[in-house]
Amino acid sequence: MHPTPLDPPEHPGLPEHPGLPEQRRVRLGGTTREEVYTLLGAAAGALALDWLLYERVLPFSGAFGFLLSWYLLFLGLYALAGRLQWDALTVRERLATALAWSSGLLVVGVIFEQLWYVALRGAEAARHWNFFTETMRTTAPLSPITSGGCLHAVVGSLEQLGLATLFSVPLGILTAVFLVESGTTRRGARFVKPVRVLVEAMTALPSIVAGLFVLGVVILTLGAEKSGLAASLALTVMMTPIVTRAAEVVVRLVPGTLKEASYALGAGQWRTVWHVVLPTARPGLTTAVVLGMARGVGETSPVLLTAGFTARMNLDPLHGNQASLPLYVWNYVKQPYPDMVARAFAGALTLMAVVLVLFVTARVLGRHRTPADRPTRHPLRRARTAAAPDAPASVPASTSVPASVPVPAGTAPAVEIR
Repeated sequence: MHPTPLDPPEHPGLPEHPGLPEQRRVRLGGTTREEVYTLLGAAAGALALDWLLYERVLPFSGAFGFLLSWYLLFLGLYALAGRLQWDALTVRERLATALAWSSGLLVVGVIFEQLWYVALRGAEAARHWNFFTETMRTTAPLSPITSGGCLHAVVGSLEQLGLATLFSVPLGILTAVFLVESGTTRRGARFVKPVRVLVEAMTALPSIVAGLFVLGVVILTLGAEKSGLAASLALTVMMTPIVTRAAEVVVRLVPGTLKEASYALGAGQWRTVWHVVLPTARPGLTTAVVLGMARGVGETSPVLLTAGFTARMNLDPLHGNQASLPLYVWNYVKQPYPDMVARAFAGALTLMAVVLVLFVTARVLGRHRTPADRPTRHPLRRARTAAAPDAPASVPASTSVPASVPVPAGTAPAVEIR
């Protein structure tokens, strides 16, 4: 009797169609010795071919063009060598991996190169402790490197950035909440579009324009003096649209079911925003604050026009000129004295350290804590439970009330569940 097509095969271990070639599994991820040799060979071949084209054949020059041509030739040779031993899917996967790793290494390399260059140029001044504990009040251009420091600039930067953050963060978050929540109503939708257009226009605003705006309105028109407060107002103009754009994206990501649950419990719109939306979006809002601080901490032109410059310590941001680290670097790096240039690079290194400390602090303060991570206010009362072993058992929620028990109309039997 011949088996029908519906009958199972007699030998389950053998393939059903022995005439077809066996499919080879494609392994994604991991590296082998052949892959490493292919990668190194493509890099070496691309370097040799690039040198031959630049030095012997084509009239090209320049380090940037040489490196860019080397990278493009490397990708081409890597794809060609890979196609000789792999299928098309594996070649594309290997090329995508090479692009991702090379892009990441390029970014990390550029960052470390900048840090190394600044640290190398400013090490002569930064290795002396007086640079962090003194001001430039008694330091002349030809004074030794052991005289003077950037203490007044650090204090000025912290005060100006703190005031700008105090002004821009509430304004930016409230604007983001307005753009998200007011767009759902007919009355608020009329104002959402103009506000969004204004925020997008301010995002691309040049920093010198913000400084000129504060200079013309606050200092020249209102008669205020150049001070740290005026500089913080200029930084606020730069930071507010950044905080608003980032906070709007984060607030939109809050699940709608959380807000619907709050509305179902009887909470209003702004109470829901305050107790549900903002606590849920707190880690993202912290990122928005960090982005705003990153925009304002390194600005030089607004501070130059609104805060002035001084070599003395000024702890009062409301009166008098006040220095900052970007202005400190800009003022001394252009001088023709090696010690002053070293102080400028040491100030840039100090600015990097201050920014790192501020960012880490903001991330730690904005870290999201789940309810399980929060300490409980009322510990378990095991002692009282153990002291009353004869207590009646709790009534299950599904227990029905006998018909003989009178229940007032319009009420339901209360069941206590411990």
